[in-house]
Amino acid sequence: MTDLNSPPSPDDVHEQALLGGRILYQECLCGHRWLPPRHECPVCLGPQWTWKQAGGRGHLVSWVVYRVAYHEAFKNRIPYNVAIVELAEGFRIISNIIGHPDGKGLSVDMPLVMKIEIENGMALARFAPIAAPSP
Repeated sequence: MTDLNSPPSPDDVHEQALLGGRILYQECLCGHRWLPPRHECPVCLGPQWTWKQAGGRGHLVSWVVYRVAYHEAFKNRIPYNVAIVELAEGFRIISNIIGHPDGKGLSVDMPLVMKIEIENGMALARFAPIAAPSP
């Protein structure tokens, strides 16, 4: 049972932000920034941190394309990519790149922008390539 007088958990705050179209990260007094959310800093283990809003832009660090479903839940998604995205704020998250399930057209350092997608009632931060300006 949830105590109605207790503050929301970091996971709850993060998910509510995603539902609102924003991505929040945590920043410790020591200066470390991170996602996924947790109760203490993963570097100094300090409990004093604040929520910050990320701008939603980043770049592609790496990716892999799955062509075999290793779990029944993914059988209708083949192929799909799993990517490491570094946000402008300096931390990395694991996500997917929209529109490139087979990985074709992806490149290291490709600029990306966050897009929130709702799947099975859950808000997920996914990323789309930022189109290069026309010459």
